[in-house]
Amino acid sequence: MSPTQWDLPPELCCRPMAFVALTGLDVVYNAVHRAIWDAFCANRRADRVPISFKVLPGDHEYPKCRTKRTSYEWYIPKGILKTGWMNKHLNLVPALVVLFYELDWDDAQWKEKQSECATKVEIVRTSLQGRNTKVAVVLIQKKTPLPPGEDVVASERAAALCNACDLSGKSLFVLPHTDHLVGYIIRLENAFYEHAQTYYYNEIRRVKSHKEFLNKTTHQLLFVRHQFKTGFFSELKQDTQNALKHYRSAYGLIHELRAHETNMLEIKTLAGFINYKICRLCFQHNTPLDAIAQFRKHIDLCKKKLGSGDLAFEHTAWMSKQFQSFGDLFDEAIKLGLTAIQTQNPGFYYQQAACYAQERKQQASQFCSHEPNVTYPLPDPLETLSGVLDFYGQRAWRQGHQSIDPPDPDREKQGVLALQMKERSVQHSELIIALLSNAVAQFKKYKCPRMKSHLMVQMGEEYFHAKEYTKALKLLDYVMCDYRTERWWSLLTSILGTALKCSYLTGHVKDYITYSMELVGRASTLREDQKSRIEKNLIRVLMNEVPEEEPNCDAGSVRAAQGLWGERLTLAAGNEFTIEVQDCVPFIQCKARFLSPSFHVDEPVQLHVYLRADCPHPVRFAKLGVSLSNQEYNQYCLVEEACKVKDILEPSSQENMCLVPGKTRKYCFKFVAKTEDVGRKIEITHVDLMLGVESGRCVYLNWRGGGGDAASAHEALQASRSFKRRTRLPGQQLEWDTVSVQASTMVISRVPRISVQLRHEPPALTNEMYCMTITIQSEEDTVARDVCLTAGLKPGQDANLTQTTHVTLDSSEGCDDAHPALLTDIVVGDLQPGQKMEKKLYVRCVNTGSRIFLFHVSYAISSTVEGKDIACKCHKVRDETVTIDTVVPFEVAVKFVSTKFEHLERVYVDVPFLLMVDILSASPWPVHLVDSQIQLASNMAAVDLPQSQVAAVVLQTGECASECFSLKCPPVQNGTSTVAAGHYLISWKRCVHPLTCQPLLIIVTVPVVLPLSHPLPPRTSELPSFGRVRESLPVWYHIENRTGMVQEVDVSVEPSDAFMFSGLKQVRMRILPGSVQEMVYNFYPLMAGYQNLPLLNVSVLRLPSIPSQLLQRFLPTRIFIKVRPPLHQHEPFLTLCYVMHYIHTGC
Repeated sequence: MSPTQWDLPPELCCRPMAFVALTGLDVVYNAVHRAIWDAFCANRRADRVPISFKVLPGDHEYPKCRTKRTSYEWYIPKGILKTGWMNKHLNLVPALVVLFYELDWDDAQWKEKQSECATKVEIVRTSLQGRNTKVAVVLIQKKTPLPPGEDVVASERAAALCNACDLSGKSLFVLPHTDHLVGYIIRLENAFYEHAQTYYYNEIRRVKSHKEFLNKTTHQLLFVRHQFKTGFFSELKQDTQNALKHYRSAYGLIHELRAHETNMLEIKTLAGFINYKICRLCFQHNTPLDAIAQFRKHIDLCKKKLGSGDLAFEHTAWMSKQFQSFGDLFDEAIKLGLTAIQTQNPGFYYQQAACYAQERKQQASQFCSHEPNVTYPLPDPLETLSGVLDFYGQRAWRQGHQSIDPPDPDREKQGVLALQMKERSVQHSELIIALLSNAVAQFKKYKCPRMKSHLMVQMGEEYFHAKEYTKALKLLDYVMCDYRTERWWSLLTSILGTALKCSYLTGHVKDYITYSMELVGRASTLREDQKSRIEKNLIRVLMNEVPEEEPNCDAGSVRAAQGLWGERLTLAAGNEFTIEVQDCVPFIQCKARFLSPSFHVDEPVQLHVYLRADCPHPVRFAKLGVSLSNQEYNQYCLVEEACKVKDILEPSSQENMCLVPGKTRKYCFKFVAKTEDVGRKIEITHVDLMLGVESGRCVYLNWRGGGGDAASAHEALQASRSFKRRTRLPGQQLEWDTVSVQASTMVISRVPRISVQLRHEPPALTNEMYCMTITIQSEEDTVARDVCLTAGLKPGQDANLTQTTHVTLDSSEGCDDAHPALLTDIVVGDLQPGQKMEKKLYVRCVNTGSRIFLFHVSYAISSTVEGKDIACKCHKVRDETVTIDTVVPFEVAVKFVSTKFEHLERVYVDVPFLLMVDILSASPWPVHLVDSQIQLASNMAAVDLPQSQVAAVVLQTGECASECFSLKCPPVQNGTSTVAAGHYLISWKRCVHPLTCQPLLIIVTVPVVLPLSHPLPPRTSELPSFGRVRESLPVWYHIENRTGMVQEVDVSVEPSDAFMFSGLKQVRMRILPGSVQEMVYNFYPLMAGYQNLPLLNVSVLRLPSIPSQLLQRFLPTRIFIKVRPPLHQHEPFLTLCYVMHYIHTGC
């Protein structure tokens, strides 16, 4: 029995499609026929009907139909399903035979060709005798036919042809060979598909009609067979829902059969077929959960049906194939759009298939290991006359036998022996590897890294058993990194053991050394005696000798490996290896550390390297070297000793080169850094430890950085979290976990012995020359040469601050935008020991805000380190950050008010108004206002000569100085909405500054004014600033007409309790254009204090839009009335009366 016995038949796995045979086409020599055939079979899209076409000759012999059975009374079936039945209905027995014949309706030889066509149809019917296959005729014509009913000749001849060929009208077709051939072909396909549907429908009815003749006593197999056939025909009919129903019925019936050893295989085989069909249709119907449930049910029902104990491997092989087939179906459904998840994907089924394949391999080795004198039985009990079995799942030596006991026990034993000997020749490892490979691909796709690594280990072991050691080594080496990362030490040890055997059997020296070092190290879970054996083998390899064979290896492979190792001894080259230990856990640990994160250039750099061996025996090394980022220092970090081969395992004459297991060894190095490395990092690039001797093999263990391997990081983390009390070690021994790695250090400049002091008075005021005094004093023992100062704004701040900060050393010159924000390399000169020097720095800050200033002093000095004279460059930076705030010296507020000190949004042309300036000091220091002035614009005029009212005023913090200027706006051009007023200039300086400091000038732009013209602005002239009680107070009112026409004005005076007056109380007048009307009133005050003047109401009759209230804004409304001084002795009494009247009236 071949290994492919368990493969599902291809006719079961394919998609069943209606089979239609095409005859009468010469596709080799006739171009028209070839085009027709290509249109049928080439580039078939998914939207075309599912039909399988095949070109057959007209006299093709179809399978003969057996005589139909009329009774099943004495019939005993010999099996469930014949092996050729599915293939017969898929590829041999067509549902429809189509005869193609070239014949036009107007052909001159119509009668002869009609007879010839009828003859060919009869030949096809004869070959199909007993079958229900339909026959159809397609006439290939050169002309495009007319629409139905219009061609009378065509209708008559079509009817005559149907009668001659005994065809119905639905079985005769016309195929014009024109440019639209594919369209006609698609229409023909649809018609053929309908005929095929009818055929399979009749076949289903025929199979179902047998059910009434069956009984469940002797015809149980037929119940299963008929349900399977009905389901298969339903699939051919593309009725998948009914097909699934019949397959489920067949599956239920097959498990009702009485199972015993003679028919167990047949039941399982057919159950597997039917389960495959059910699962496939469930996936096709997009019900994957039903498919999974069906498969689990199938496995639960069949996993205990073992069959013969001597053929147990057959059951595991069948189980493996079931899982593999379901995995294939699952994967195919995913490719068609099904979504799988991590916990439910085809990988699990491939993995289970591999597990059963491994179990099959074990059972085969158990049951198929015969004595050498046992030979294959002759004649071969597995051969049949036809070369194939009659029924699926039956034995070749007893086909058709359904009884419980075998007919021939001796023949049965020979058959079992033949199966066992055939099984012995099966390459089980190849089957297992293929299944594991499929599972790995699935788990990789669904991101299951641990499952993938686990299965890759199994693949590696299978390659090892298959003696493909190179492939096994490649796989195992790939997955070892994952197990090291996740610290599965026991699993890693097992993998390393297999990898060590593979490297030994293939003669890979470097791999053998690497795995040996790891197996004797701290991560290995081997026993001490096993570690000792491996370490001794490792030393033999380092001594260029052949290692002892590894246990549990194939004898033939061991002999071949010994030959390979012998060849390695003769090779002069290739005896030096470098092993990167960052990705493994070797038996030697290394940690390197600088004693400090930084070293001054005037002190030696110190470096310690710690080594520790974890192997069973002491180990001696030949060289230890540390490579640094500056390779010039490598010569100072090297320890080496020449040794002989025999000394590798012996104690060294210099104990410094021998590592004792479990003890930490420290090696100290130091060197003087170069001055050009100041400000640079010195890093440990790698540490190299050489094992072996140059005459044998040299192995360099290379630790990148400051040491550590794949397990060091986690061990350091565990040690830092541990609360376990550390034991005190005797002598100067070190606890390994207390040593930390310091892989880099910084070379920094010599500690400067120079002081930098800064004096200033913050905060700074905007635009002033802010003085900062820098005092530099040397505290060195020798001369400090080339002292340079860098001072100014610290780089890296806001770009706006850099552009608005200017620094200079000369206060006499102006500090404008051309001056930088940072002065670099200001030459100070040499400083003697103890000498002090001062520098003044002037800073001008244009705007407010906090600024960080930098003060940096550098100088050179000579020094001696470890007997070497070096020139050191020292740098002194202020320890604290110098932050200076800049504030404005004062705030200036400018506003426009009327002559009555009322706020103005607009000003009237030629009407005086006031410009009020308020200066509020915001400086913490007294501010001296030197002078102030107003610069008016050309379209603005002063009422009187402007003079500064705050000159020489000193403002303390929070004090305010105010002054005002009387202005008026001349007439402006039409269309002018705003008028510039000018600028206000303030000259100021700090009071604490020396007199030589120049005052600073601040220019404030006066807001623009909104001019407004009034046609008749009233005004007063020569109004006194105060009046006296009972003294005459004359007031002159002037009304000017600025319009171009005569204006009629009503003027009235409202009486007041505080005044008596004489003059026109109410009058109407006319005012000529450009003229001024004067009105005089004599007011007589009655009460003292601030009093409201009699209100003058002016209304312009021609301009009613101008309210009287607007005109009243130009006139004074209040005046202060003083008490009249007494003139004679009775006057005080009268004065007192006026005062009391003032108090009672509240004025």
